[in-house]
Amino acid sequence: MWYLCVFYHRLLDYRRPEVESLAQLFATEEINCETSSLVEWRLPDNHHIDSPFHFVSLPSQHIARKIANRSLLVKGIYELWGQGTDYEELEKAIKEYPEDRKLPYLTEDSTFKIVVDSFGKVISSEEQNERIRGLTYIPFKGRVNLKKPDHKFWLMETDDYGSNNGLPPVVQKTIFFGREVGAANRSLLPTYQLKSRKYLGPTAMDAEMAFLMANQGHAGPGKLVYDPFVGTGSILVAAAHFGAMTMGADIDIRVVRDGRGPNCNVWTNFEQYNLPEPVGLLRADNNLPPWRPGLKEMFDAIICDPPYGVRAGGRKSGGRKLLKGAVGPYTVPDTKREGHIPSTAPYSLAECVHDLLDLSAKMLVMGGRLVYFYPVSREDGVMNSVKYPEHPCFKLISSCEQILSSRYSRHLLTMVKVGVYTKEMEEVAREKHREFKENHAKWLEEGNLHSAVFESNEGSKLDRDSKPKYRGKYV
Repeated sequence: MWYLCVFYHRLLDYRRPEVESLAQLFATEEINCETSSLVEWRLPDNHHIDSPFHFVSLPSQHIARKIANRSLLVKGIYELWGQGTDYEELEKAIKEYPEDRKLPYLTEDSTFKIVVDSFGKVISSEEQNERIRGLTYIPFKGRVNLKKPDHKFWLMETDDYGSNNGLPPVVQKTIFFGREVGAANRSLLPTYQLKSRKYLGPTAMDAEMAFLMANQGHAGPGKLVYDPFVGTGSILVAAAHFGAMTMGADIDIRVVRDGRGPNCNVWTNFEQYNLPEPVGLLRADNNLPPWRPGLKEMFDAIICDPPYGVRAGGRKSGGRKLLKGAVGPYTVPDTKREGHIPSTAPYSLAECVHDLLDLSAKMLVMGGRLVYFYPVSREDGVMNSVKYPEHPCFKLISSCEQILSSRYSRHLLTMVKVGVYTKEMEEVAREKHREFKENHAKWLEEGNLHSAVFESNEGSKLDRDSKPKYRGKYV
């Protein structure tokens, strides 16, 4: 069935992929639910691609409700009873909507509420009441209940609100009327906001983004989610909120073990929200993973934000002498195991991503998801052509851009494991990595991305006055 899906106007690239991921997640829980071609999209007539209004085809009303309730970017999903360019056209459309679809929600023993909403402009209380009174042609027989109605109806409109305000252009006024199937619950964002969290680091993941990543990774009950760059645990907190078991690792023992004291560490972040603690936090190097030989297909999802050298550079085990071959690897003596901090060396982005893909290919179950951020440089506010890292065991299903500045953005990549990890796959992956590193050598090497982001702006071709006023993706 087709529904009207209304999005919040933010993180525009992330909106459809989140709905598609949640549809896939909930469809696997449904009996006899067809998982091929789960979601189809189309825009209302004369609407911009960045409009908050989209039509979406979903397998069932039950799945539509669950998607709306869990999504961070869906404002609501509605059974559309009618639309028009003016109220006369809307009335005609609602009257033509099948009676057998309307009558179950208009009965005497039910309660209802009508909400008037708009995009890009404010409608006064008087105008809202006037619009509601104009819906007398709909045969509501039940009582009005403004607090806890059985059925909620929405009258939504978008009109020409001018330009230069950061919103997508409106070609033609459109009015929608529909029954609410499901609505978002964004109250969890104030609960989990970073400013109220006990233990934070300089690279702590924003709460909204962490929850979006957890949705892309299908975090949920019975799933084991791993973050190899756990830091202060923001991503695992979001996964645990959705019921997943969590596990993390970090190369800095002071982060995962010590924190800022016994009452301010990764564990206290989980205690703060009454969430199940991680099954384990390891001091581990992504370049030299600690897993025993033969251990594989352990995690349902690996969700992380790799270090790419903008706010914090990547590190791997081994000092300069070890990397140059002057000394060999050593075992930490028992007398130093308590307070010893191993030497580390710079860890380039290319090497980090290769190790992450290799680890994920080994440790993810078939159909498991790898969700991670990948940095992309921009010139004059325009994204350069980008080729993402590849691995023969994975299929890329979505890439969502978050523009951070005119020179720099990051893409959230969601990959699904589709092939078994073998020696042959490992060799193919190494070859793909060599090709990838050669094609991106200019800015993948240590320090170049940082320079691209923070270098002087002098000589830039970017003319601020010539930039388009509509910058939807920055929102």
